[in-house]
Amino acid sequence: MTNRVRKAIFPVAGLGTRLLPATKSMPKEMLTIVDRPLIQYAVDEAREAGIEQMIFVTGRGKSAIVDHFDVAFELESTMRGKARSLEALDRSRAGFGEIVTVRQQQPLGLGHAVWCARHIVGNEPFAVILPDDLMVGSPGALKQMVDAWETLGGNLIAGEEVPADKTASYGIVTPGKQDGALTAVAALVEKPAPEVAPSRLAVIGRYILQPEVLAVLGKSEAGAGGEIQLTDALAAMIGKQPFNALKVDAVRHDCGDRAGFVIANIALALDRPDVGGTVRDFIAGL
Repeated sequence: MTNRVRKAIFPVAGLGTRLLPATKSMPKEMLTIVDRPLIQYAVDEAREAGIEQMIFVTGRGKSAIVDHFDVAFELESTMRGKARSLEALDRSRAGFGEIVTVRQQQPLGLGHAVWCARHIVGNEPFAVILPDDLMVGSPGALKQMVDAWETLGGNLIAGEEVPADKTASYGIVTPGKQDGALTAVAALVEKPAPEVAPSRLAVIGRYILQPEVLAVLGKSEAGAGGEIQLTDALAAMIGKQPFNALKVDAVRHDCGDRAGFVIANIALALDRPDVGGTVRDFIAGL
């Protein structure tokens, strides 16, 4: 068992129903924020955190995600001499063995998607990244988590305070001891109603987990919505291993939601020197 986080699971088999009809034939992870698909932001974040192997848990109709990281010989030949375009293409090219895929053949939830990658993860700690949770920060959210995990060990989840009326959309933490941005996780509950939620500290789309959670997921116990919930499996690990939530210094955009997707495009465009001025002038003129 290694004491480094070398592998990350990207659950990308979902249908993206909140963004239909855009996702009818295009994976939601390939929808662009300015000029980069969501999956590229997630992979770049993982690379910055030292992840060596990206595990895509895919489904039918998702081949475009893997194709994006392949060599595009004809395109690269055409763009030769255009430095900026070639640099962008270089960032989207995966190294040999950097990306592997496994199929999730049934839509049984996030926990099931993570379990599908068990043979590739093996007996070592691993990260989980949900690409439609776009995290904007420097250093990236996962890098912040890896740095904290190297001191803490155990299981570490990214947390964010959400409005009280939104708790039913998240896994919610029962908080223990708090130390700045770090909160010990005393318990977890999946999608509680606001009146029974133990806090407003929600689990968001970044995790660093110990491999023992895969055995819990393998019991195939259905939770909220009839799916195999990752939150339920994590709750079973509390008390057996160190378990903490970290409020990362990053802005989160829920790009699986229509409004969140539009806001992310505006926010990141405004921060870009090449297009920010034009977008800012347009907004000012509304």
